[in-house]
Amino acid sequence: MKDSKVRVNMGSAGGTRARSPDQTPKAEKVEPYQKPSKDEAVPIIKWEFPGALEQKTVPTEKHRQLSISDTNRYSMEGGPRGHRGPGEGPDAYGESGHGKRAASAPPPERPAGARAHGAAPDPGGPAAMPQGPQPAPEPQRYAPAASGRVPRGGRTFRARPSRWGRRGFAARRPTAGRRRVRMHPAVWAVAGLLALALALPLLVVAPGNHPPEPLPPGPPPLPSAEPQAAEEPMVSVYLTKTETVEELPLEQYVVGVLAAEMPAEFQLEALKAQAIAARTYIVQRLLSGDRSGVPDDKALVTDTVSHQAYIAQAELTMEWQRLGKETELAKLQQAVNETAGWVMTYEGEPITASFFSTSNGYTENSEDYWKNEIPYLRSVESPWDKEISPKYKTTVTMPRSEFLGKLGLADGAVPVSAGGDGASSFLKVLSYTQGHRIESVRVGGKKFSGREVREKLGLRSSQFALHMKEGEIEITTYGNGHGVGMSQYGAEGMAREGYKAKEILKHYYTNISFAETSNLLSH
Repeated sequence: MKDSKVRVNMGSAGGTRARSPDQTPKAEKVEPYQKPSKDEAVPIIKWEFPGALEQKTVPTEKHRQLSISDTNRYSMEGGPRGHRGPGEGPDAYGESGHGKRAASAPPPERPAGARAHGAAPDPGGPAAMPQGPQPAPEPQRYAPAASGRVPRGGRTFRARPSRWGRRGFAARRPTAGRRRVRMHPAVWAVAGLLALALALPLLVVAPGNHPPEPLPPGPPPLPSAEPQAAEEPMVSVYLTKTETVEELPLEQYVVGVLAAEMPAEFQLEALKAQAIAARTYIVQRLLSGDRSGVPDDKALVTDTVSHQAYIAQAELTMEWQRLGKETELAKLQQAVNETAGWVMTYEGEPITASFFSTSNGYTENSEDYWKNEIPYLRSVESPWDKEISPKYKTTVTMPRSEFLGKLGLADGAVPVSAGGDGASSFLKVLSYTQGHRIESVRVGGKKFSGREVREKLGLRSSQFALHMKEGEIEITTYGNGHGVGMSQYGAEGMAREGYKAKEILKHYYTNISFAETSNLLSH
């Protein structure tokens, strides 16, 4: 719908007339502005809209949805933009939506001919208000009346058809100069990330350029409720060659014992079993405070087989390196590291972890070699030694005189040869132990225990056999060692068959358990 072109001429009340677009208005005489006197009445200029022309601006029924004349659809609270009065029906000028009022009557309590409040100013001066001249009016917020617009109360309103079905904000949006721009939330997110990326280099400080300032002293930390782990104990060893004492941490001591007691060529699991046995032995002496067998109680143990064989640290670090045995030493260290802290216990206490080289096929009960019966040192089978140990069977020969002297026998107690009546009475075994070793024996008419003969003659085992040969005594032994506890070659045989260290130890030590060194030494 094309907007109608209507021009409205302003004049005093009752003197306004409408002209068509083709009519040319006559020039009017412009009076200069004169400041009214105190008692002079001020003329009033009003907008007037003839009813006939007002009807021309009313939209058709097709566009009544957004027409300013459709007053019955809106109320004071929800009217369209520009609506400032209740929808009471048409006034004196038509369907404007305002209440009824006189078209030419002045407002009440005003002198006749006075200007209305808010009337347009005379040419060349400010608005003529009853209180006198006022400051310049505010900048014009709305565009001047144009074609299709109807002036009302100092403002202009446009009757916009509901073109393309526009509703809501699109139908009531403000002019372009006051249009608000809204940004998508994604734009704000990208901007935030960009700002963070630019700020990160400022937060990074190169190390060393700005050393942190020391923190002010604070209160001392509270003691922990958990008990602190016991530090690794120190072991003192009496070195018999130099008659000096070497003191070192327990685990380093175990490495020295392992290097002296078991060949490094053994299986790793056998070495681990030996490391646990050596550690258990020294922990038991640490707890009991036993210093027996040490000269003048200068140390905890010696470096001999009286306690445990031991290689000093200087020899391990220098002599073994000179001999090119770094690989073997590393293997021993691995066995110790993988079993660090493990010890064998019986009823919560570390055991007497005795061990020896080679069995005769069995181990001994503790009371068969020592006096005390120890429940975890029981005789068990050890068949692996015979197959793999080079020390399983050994034969030595000594002169008859040496033999008599070591046993304390008279010269006539032992015959010169095996023949004659006294040959059968030269050696007679009286009993055997559960480990198939000689418990007691009669030699030259004198009774001995198997251990006494072994120790007096320096034999490898208490299972032996004697033969006379041309004035010499030939002695054959089976096994190597006292036979109580773990057989080292037996452990190697078990490791070759796939047994683990703890399984090996549980075979040779009956009904034992395992515990940590720190737990035992912290009590």
